[in-house]
Amino acid sequence: MSKHIYPLLIAQFLSAFADNAILFTVIALVMQTAQPPGWYVPALQSVFLVAFVLLAPWVGTFADNHAKSRVLIIANLIKAAGAGLLLLKVEPLIAYCIVGVGAALYSPAKYGILPELAGHNGLVKANSWIEGSTILAILTGMVVGAKVADYSTSWALIGTVVLFLISAATTLFLPVNISKTPIAGSKIVLFAREVGSFLSLPRSRFAVLGASLFWAAAASVRVIIIAWAPLVLMTHNASDIANLTLFLALGIIAGSALVPHIIPLEHLRRARIPAYLMGLLIMALSFTDAIWPARFVLFLMGTAGGMFIVPINAALQELGQQSIGSGGAVALQNFFQNAAMLLAVGTYTLAASQQVGPIVALLALGGLLVLATFLVVMHLPDAPSASSPE
Repeated sequence: MSKHIYPLLIAQFLSAFADNAILFTVIALVMQTAQPPGWYVPALQSVFLVAFVLLAPWVGTFADNHAKSRVLIIANLIKAAGAGLLLLKVEPLIAYCIVGVGAALYSPAKYGILPELAGHNGLVKANSWIEGSTILAILTGMVVGAKVADYSTSWALIGTVVLFLISAATTLFLPVNISKTPIAGSKIVLFAREVGSFLSLPRSRFAVLGASLFWAAAASVRVIIIAWAPLVLMTHNASDIANLTLFLALGIIAGSALVPHIIPLEHLRRARIPAYLMGLLIMALSFTDAIWPARFVLFLMGTAGGMFIVPINAALQELGQQSIGSGGAVALQNFFQNAAMLLAVGTYTLAASQQVGPIVALLALGGLLVLATFLVVMHLPDAPSASSPE
């Protein structure tokens, strides 16, 4: 594996840390205002996700038509600009949307550069490192960002700007390679063709839809836990709920570390097993009524999720590099998974407004994940072939 993977790991950790620190800083800013409307915080998270969906036709081709190491710099500068606008008291919905634009551009370049740095044999391992460092950054970014924001939102925002700039500087140590030459024509039409072309292959379809299932389930679990924990575990503060989420994230780190030895790219079909386990564990969570059993189930759920998503990401990048470009494939993945997250969370919000309880929601979500995985994997080849490994 190339030594250039290390600057990427550092840059990714710093950028993901700042992403999560800024989220909790924005929430702190909103909570300091007098009686913010109930829809405002969900709207903040939505404007961040919407950028991934709306910009998908452009960000992937931009990442593939330019040196991905330089695209990472541009993306970090855009995120730093969004944080700077928050510091200047610009409307948070607008400023945080700009941070989302930077994140939408960053993602296909980050994942798209991995096949260039790691090669086929090191790709799953490189993905496990990236996922593990990202989860660690999420955990530490949440805690540190919230604590600094409680002390001073201005210092928290200054810190995130500095971290985005350091991350941008670190990517200067990455090689400058361009994967594809630009293709003329409408990017929306081109993106639609790429979607049709990429999803026509069983492995590609499984990778894209599998990743969408994972993130839709993960986003839904995170939202449902906020209603479930006070009802079942009698937790009444954000720290207790955050501690539950911590076990889910630690499980993802463990799954990411284990998976290179269990599910190589040649045996992608094996990824269906942790997907089924994740669905069953979501259902099992609805039957727990004490804090430690809940933490244990969440840890196992995260482990299964990590083992599910890492080989899928690796397959997506390699298949993309061989066809539409790895950056384009990741942008396509972002389009589907963020659309799936918005749909899943929106569906739960609607169900909750109709008095559907969190226990029923967990049972339904777990069952749907098992069923959807079965449907997605139906046409995946059973065994490797010379032309198309399993």
